[in-house]
Amino acid sequence: MPIYAYKCESCGFAKDVLQKISDAPLEQCPSCSQPTFKKQLTAAGFQLKGSGWYATDFKGGATSTPATATATEGAAASPKADAAPSTPAAPAAST
Repeated sequence: MPIYAYKCESCGFAKDVLQKISDAPLEQCPSCSQPTFKKQLTAAGFQLKGSGWYATDFKGGATSTPATATATEGAAASPKADAAPSTPAAPAAST
């Protein structure tokens, strides 16, 4: 069951209430008994992180790179630069 934040517009009383999604929103303030008890908009209490999520979801600054981009850049590095030449070098001429 989700927790909803409520605040009274007349007296400023605030309370978090555990309610079912199907329950009707509260309207009467438990402190001043006025019908000005309103549900507040709050941020979600979780974030989706990990390599299984879309690359732009919750993307940090320039320091974070998606796993797929890092793997592609590593494969694109020149593999021929590290490979040994296929023909032997000619012997050096002595003087």
